[in-house]
Amino acid sequence: MVDRKLSRQLATYLASFPVVALLGPRQCGKSTLAREFIGDNPEWEYLDLERPSDLLKITDVELYFNSIGTKRVCIDEVQLRPDLFSALRSIIDADRREGRVLLLGSASPHLLQQGSESLAGRISFLELTPFTLSEVRKTVSYKTHWLQGGFPQSTLSMDPEISLIWREDFIRTFVERDVLPRGVRIDTSQVKRLFTMCAHLQGQMFNISKLCEAVGLNRQTVTSLLSVFEQTFLLRKVETFASNLKKRMVKAPKIVIRDSGLLHALLGIETFTDLLGNPIFGNSWEGYAIENIIAENPRWNYFFYRTSNGAEIDLVLVKGTRKIAIEFKATVAPKTCKGFWSALEDIQPESTWIIIPEGDQYTLKEGVTIISLEQFLSAGILG
Repeated sequence: MVDRKLSRQLATYLASFPVVALLGPRQCGKSTLAREFIGDNPEWEYLDLERPSDLLKITDVELYFNSIGTKRVCIDEVQLRPDLFSALRSIIDADRREGRVLLLGSASPHLLQQGSESLAGRISFLELTPFTLSEVRKTVSYKTHWLQGGFPQSTLSMDPEISLIWREDFIRTFVERDVLPRGVRIDTSQVKRLFTMCAHLQGQMFNISKLCEAVGLNRQTVTSLLSVFEQTFLLRKVETFASNLKKRMVKAPKIVIRDSGLLHALLGIETFTDLLGNPIFGNSWEGYAIENIIAENPRWNYFFYRTSNGAEIDLVLVKGTRKIAIEFKATVAPKTCKGFWSALEDIQPESTWIIIPEGDQYTLKEGVTIISLEQFLSAGILG
């Protein structure tokens, strides 16, 4: 049984806000988590807006809420009815009990925009990611989790081939359901090619001109597609950290496919042995570790640091006055370079960590510690 830490946080939020929106990519476990939370509680109604019968029930939102009385309601796939937010405002204002409505959605910007404008002060947002390493470490090895990613049906599959088939199907369905219906009228093969190009650029500088040239699409279309990738929680941009205005900074963000399993499926990597021999190995490790750290510490701001003269840190975490520097090395015997130490002089973090796949924790130099990802996540370093 996998323990989802967010279930406890969800309970806290529902006890504090009239409306809670649980957001995340398709198939990451939002519906499962909500159903487990609600259980057989007769105080809750559950609507799945992908079911025509449930969609019909809220044709008249006010009439529906009047019909259920004091019951609470969970509405799944709420992005299918973005007009719900404005309709909910007056309903919530008439009865502002905590935990009255739980919304589940897989497309963030529409929800965030509508929620912020229509339900400001009434709604709180939570993001559910695919399984993190901390959630599955007692069930699968970090190698399996890294290779197959965090989506439940992929992570927990005991057959690597079935896991890969599921991820390939997910990517195809994602293109057909989440990209094209949004008005991007191009061939699905071009969308898949762009997503694959992003995989090849994992952890590298974002250059939209090169992406446009590689996939044969104009800048506006590529920008629109990349926005959809981000909005559906599959792509992350990591911006640069500017701590010293006198330094010439590299301004382009890095792009990261958020789920390592999808990354490997896009690149045709079927086994861990294949991954070991692939040029993407180091960047895959960096993206995998970054996503686990950010997913488990959502209140920290994240950046990378790179100057034109080669000073570089893979991840800079900032929260208030706190700064933590992190470097990722896909080896048990990591080596550092001049640019790493130069970057530390610029940033002046409170602590620095070099995160490796496995091995003992030890101090490389005062304030600089080498540690495995699993140890870092479980040590409570970020509070």
